[in-house]
Amino acid sequence: MLTKFETKTARVKGLSFHPKRPWVLASLHSGVIQLWDFRMCTLLDKFDEHDGPVRGINFHTQQPLFVSGGDDYKIKVWNYKQKRCLFTLLGHLDYIRTTFFHHEYPWILSCSDDQTIRIWNWQSRSCVSVLTGHNHYVMCASFHPTEDLVVSASLDQTIRVWDIAGLRKKNVSPGGGVSIDPHRSANASVDLFGTADAVVKHVLEGHDRGVNWVSFHPTLPLIISAADDRMVKIWRMNESKAWEVDTCRGHYNNVCCALFHPMLETIITCSEDKSIRIWDMNKRTCLQTFRRDHDRFWVVTAHPTLNLFAAGHDGGLVVFKLERERPAFAVNHAENQLFYVKDKYIRMLDFSSNRDNPALQIRA
Repeated sequence: MLTKFETKTARVKGLSFHPKRPWVLASLHSGVIQLWDFRMCTLLDKFDEHDGPVRGINFHTQQPLFVSGGDDYKIKVWNYKQKRCLFTLLGHLDYIRTTFFHHEYPWILSCSDDQTIRIWNWQSRSCVSVLTGHNHYVMCASFHPTEDLVVSASLDQTIRVWDIAGLRKKNVSPGGGVSIDPHRSANASVDLFGTADAVVKHVLEGHDRGVNWVSFHPTLPLIISAADDRMVKIWRMNESKAWEVDTCRGHYNNVCCALFHPMLETIITCSEDKSIRIWDMNKRTCLQTFRRDHDRFWVVTAHPTLNLFAAGHDGGLVVFKLERERPAFAVNHAENQLFYVKDKYIRMLDFSSNRDNPALQIRA
């Protein structure tokens, strides 16, 4: 684990990387949202309008916006250029756990301890769908990266996959633009012909305790979940069914968050046992464990394009890499040679002849 940046703050409950700039947003248990430049190691701004802990935080992929959700039952949409909250979305009746923008449509997905998941149109500033079915707190809900699907995790010990194609057909016009009907009822989830906006496609059961986190694989039809039974489970799905593939065992307290590595075949998890673990996705074995002495980890997130991750714990956040991209090297100017490490060998590049040969094998 190569630590690139670290902060000392109140407990971090939510994190989001900016897709292009070297920024990370941290939502704190104290109610403050902090915007950090992790390259310059500076605090750029802070936003303090929520009353109570802020758990959900997410940058928009194109617009200068981010969304937050807190224990004050409020979802706030902010413009970081104008440094202010643009508007507040009201409707949830309990703590809000996660908030995410859709990658294409003007939608926000939120989930709450009121046992519902809501989809909001941030352009019309209205709720376009309420997804009901869980019978305990909904801890996490996220959009699929390419398909019209939502996955949710709840303390009722289930994971639900929702088909939201009906909502897209109703709200998004054929030209790709978004139709906004101001006269449409905010909670109209069924139209005249009885086709629902969002229908449950799969219910995944297998965890013995409440499920804290769930997310889709970026490209494969896989789902990963993290739960209070200390297990991390991998699920596979197709058009007709979804089933449990395997379980990663090793954490010895509640697992708070789990995600697939965007580029490698690994899984990253964090837990209240004060550790981050890296797992081999195929062998289901733990490759690395990073521990803190006194801080429980609450959330981990991946940068959308770079080999960077961020984790939030009781005492702040840490931005890190899993492996170095530049090899260890040394230049021998007298002999005009470059020595560098590659594939368990120290190799020698001769600048004058341009020859590249292995010089020495490194023992594992």
